[in-house]
Amino acid sequence: MCRRCIQSPEPLDAEFFCVSCRTPFQNAFPLDEEGRCALCRSGLRGFDAAYAYGAYEGPLRRLIHLFKYSKIRTLARPLGGLLMRALPRDERFDAIVPVPLYWRRRLQRGFNQAELLARGISRSTGIPVIRALRRVHATPTQAGLSNSARRRNVAAAFRSRPIAGKRILLIDDVMTTGSTATACANALKRGGAKRVALLTVARVDRRMDGWRLAAADSTMGGKV
Repeated sequence: MCRRCIQSPEPLDAEFFCVSCRTPFQNAFPLDEEGRCALCRSGLRGFDAAYAYGAYEGPLRRLIHLFKYSKIRTLARPLGGLLMRALPRDERFDAIVPVPLYWRRRLQRGFNQAELLARGISRSTGIPVIRALRRVHATPTQAGLSNSARRRNVAAAFRSRPIAGKRILLIDDVMTTGSTATACANALKRGGAKRVALLTVARVDRRMDGWRLAAADSTMGGKV
């Protein structure tokens, strides 16, 4: 990978964000007077905050795929640098916890990408990494599932060791719907965590779907 490709991903930008999960919106309609989205208002988010560097699109998506699936571990460092740029400076954490893989998946891949990223953040911040979470059973792939099905799929997949009163920074590479992070956060809170904030390199930007439809509509004269 050349330096230009590694430096090309842009940070996620939007005029309207949920104040809790930082989901971007095209307008303020989905947000209440406190700036929270429907999922946060309903309590379906297990985590207290979520931060991500960029959208899971274009160069950033390609870098993450090379890291995970082509097993280019050296990309952990530049991707970790993007994580550091997204890390809020006004929050304090007692421990960093990577989202775990099921043992069979980790054996197949040879490493846990979230753990490599977490170790880099730990070296930069001095916050210790702890293996507080364990994935207790494998789950079917989340691809193609609805949001509610994703939540059910991973609801009981994780267990936490006791971590009473700790403020946890949960690390993963990508946030899609937040279902996996919610299951992890719920497990950590059952273990006694005081606060759980999610930090990812990228997140799926649902606004992209609307932009693609609009582009296709203009190209095809409205026949989509």
